[in-house]
Formats: sequence, C-alpha cells, structure tokens
Amino acid sequence: MVNREDLPAPEQGLLLTHFITVKDVARSRKFYADIFGGEVVLEENPGMVKVANSWIIMNPGGGPTPDKPGIDLSTPSTDGPISSFLNVRVADIATFYEQATAKGAEFLTEPLDRKAELRCYLRDPDGYLIEIGQGTGMLEGVFADKQEDSSDGG
Repeated sequence: MVNREDLPAPEQGLLLTHFITVKDVARSRKFYADIFGGEVVLEENPGMVKVANSWIIMNPGGGPTPDKPGIDLSTPSTDGPISSFLNVRVADIATFYEQATAKGAEFLTEPLDRKAELRCYLRDPDGYLIEIGQGTGMLEGVFADKQEDSSDGG
C-alpha cells in the first residue's frame, strides 16, 4: 500500500506535478530516481517518482481518450523546436553536475555563468530537455541581459 503522503493528492488546495510521455516507463523511472535522487512511488500505470517537493508522472503515449478528445501523446522530437522544459533548481550546481555525470547523465554543456544564475541542460532518455540552475546574481539583484531575439528561451 502506498502512503498518501507519497502521492500527489493534496488534502486542500492544489499542487503541481509534471507528466511526461515515455517510450519505456522502467527506463525513465530509473533515470529520474537515480539522477535526481527521487523515490519511486508507483512502478507503472502510471510510473511515478517523487523528486524533492514534486512528482514526475510517466506513461507511454497513445491516442485520444474520452477526457482528452483529439489529443495524441508522444515523446518529443530531439531535432526540432522545443516549447517547454523541466526547470530544476539546485543549491550547488557543481556538486549536482559532478554527481549526475558520475551516474551517467549527459549534459549539453558544463554549467555556464549567465549572470543571474549558473545553468546547464541535459536530456532524459526520451529526449526531454531539463534545465539545471543555481541562482547566483539574481540573489543580489543582477539579472541576465535582455535578449533582442527571444529564441534563447530561458
């Protein structure tokens, strides 16, 4: 039996979770548990990993259902535009980067100084983009320069 405290089921108000469509629930479940130190709450249907104060919920894709008519769920394309990504904030990005790399995470770059924060990105097994960031300058009121072209995204 699963403890209620381990499930995203508030007794009042609301909370946010993040649902992702995956090709292999076991592989994704292991990635989020290992890389982010998450706790596997449910193995399947849906797979669910509690990470810090949030949950990653995962299931294979599929066609429309009565509650989401006309909607197909699929994993992202890794060679096209991205419209959203998971943003993870850490207290010590250097330590997180070192530990995650040792566990097999493949980052796009090492952490880079963006004035307001240090940040880097990695992809999960299905190609979802994940930003890892540590607030630095923003804590002192220093923010990144405004972009003329908003294609940077974050």
